[in-house]
Amino acid sequence: MGSLMERSDQAISVTEVSRSAKTIFDKLVKGKQDRYIVMKNNVPAAVILPVDAFEAIMDELEDLRIEAVARERIRTFDPEKAISHEEMMTRFATGDEE
Repeated sequence: MGSLMERSDQAISVTEVSRSAKTIFDKLVKGKQDRYIVMKNNVPAAVILPVDAFEAIMDELEDLRIEAVARERIRTFDPEKAISHEEMMTRFATGDEE
């Protein structure tokens, strides 16, 4: 959990979330807090992030997935099965390219 929680002020209880939700969300929206780790019975149960931080994480995850697919395709590329651009256009063109 060391990487999950960098500072003790990031840990909040489920009870505190229900009692102080407005304050918690205001701090996140205003950038005064970067995340909260919600603890239930002294065990991490959830993470609350600002939307922009969540979107950045999801974007990076998608980039990593795309990179993994590209690396696999490069690794398994068979030049014997490759077709030219012209052949691809002949096979797959729909007639509305212009």
